[in-house]
Amino acid sequence: MELFTREAYEAFILTLPGTKIVEQWDSHVAKVGDKVFSLLTQDRCKWLPKEDKPYRFIVIHCPGYSFEMLTTLSGVNQASHFAKRRWASISNNSELSEDDIKAYITRSHQLIAAKLTKKLRAELGITI
Repeated sequence: MELFTREAYEAFILTLPGTKIVEQWDSHVAKVGDKVFSLLTQDRCKWLPKEDKPYRFIVIHCPGYSFEMLTTLSGVNQASHFAKRRWASISNNSELSEDDIKAYITRSHQLIAAKLTKKLRAELGITI
């Protein structure tokens, strides 16, 4: 899937209001108002140089009911090192379509943006 390339992931993320991408935790981390809402992570194999490692996972924040449904699908699991039952890791070979993944990323952005102050949302051009 094209979304599992750095270029396509960043191009999509930057269409969402008030977002930025930072390099953190060996990943491309999408933030809104300095709060993480998604990550694109590489394969963790140690024998490949960093620049040759493929991107394997997109991590998203989701409500409990979505998490329960998502993690029943092949290629979707609890994201390691994130709050239980709220962050899902979608692999590049999951059964979700690229449009589905984009919809889940957008929903993750909305969930995190809703937690920002009204003033900060206004500064970032986010309407909820």
